[in-house]
Amino acid sequence: PRSRLKGAFVPAQGCSFLGSTMVSDQRPDTAKCAADEDRADEDQVAKQNPAGKKQRCAASDGKVYFSYAQVHAAMSGLSEQLLAWKPDVMVAIGGGGFIPARMLRTELKVPILAVSLELYDDETKTARMKVVKKQWFDETSGVGKLVRGKRVLIVDEVDDTRATLEYCVRELQETNAPAAIAVAVVHNKLKPKKGVLPEGVDYFAGEDVENLWNCYPWDAAAYGNSIFKHEELARQCESGVEAAAR
Repeated sequence: PRSRLKGAFVPAQGCSFLGSTMVSDQRPDTAKCAADEDRADEDQVAKQNPAGKKQRCAASDGKVYFSYAQVHAAMSGLSEQLLAWKPDVMVAIGGGGFIPARMLRTELKVPILAVSLELYDDETKTARMKVVKKQWFDETSGVGKLVRGKRVLIVDEVDDTRATLEYCVRELQETNAPAAIAVAVVHNKLKPKKGVLPEGVDYFAGEDVENLWNCYPWDAAAYGNSIFKHEELARQCESGVEAAAR
């Protein structure tokens, strides 16, 4: 697949972790790699990042906070490319893809289908060995009929290990047979990927970000913050000032 980031075309092929153990679908890689493997990782990151990335400062808890405005700006920045791709329908991966998909809908003017896929287990706070399909759409419904033989845009908030995105793409191909598939994410983490997108899948990322834990505003309460506290942390992270998480 080819990756489209701010108009630049680069390979979007994923690669496996180098001797690391995945603990979460959004956890920084802590593996100790040999020097040649480190260089390979750096080359992979460079290929994913032709336009550079914004430098943000993590909060005191090591996490990076993003505001609604920042998420909206990242998705709106993709609208011209996505309109040119001409999707018939969006498939939002819940729960992180729901709000970004709704932001895109205003400009793309296509309906949204929801699916729920789970890699990270909230109860055990660990990653599953494989992605679990919790919910899928009904292809016989009104909007569901817009998938088979049509152009489908998958939307999620973050491309971390790429395992969830790969699962969603392959499930769509095997179950619903769309004519074309593209993936759009708010943030692409610059790291080696566990999952690989099949050939022919177009890839759009609103922004490349460092391999840190991202905190999104719809999850503010999960981190013990009010939305106002979360937005303040996001402003501090963006300004490069070390943000106090508590």
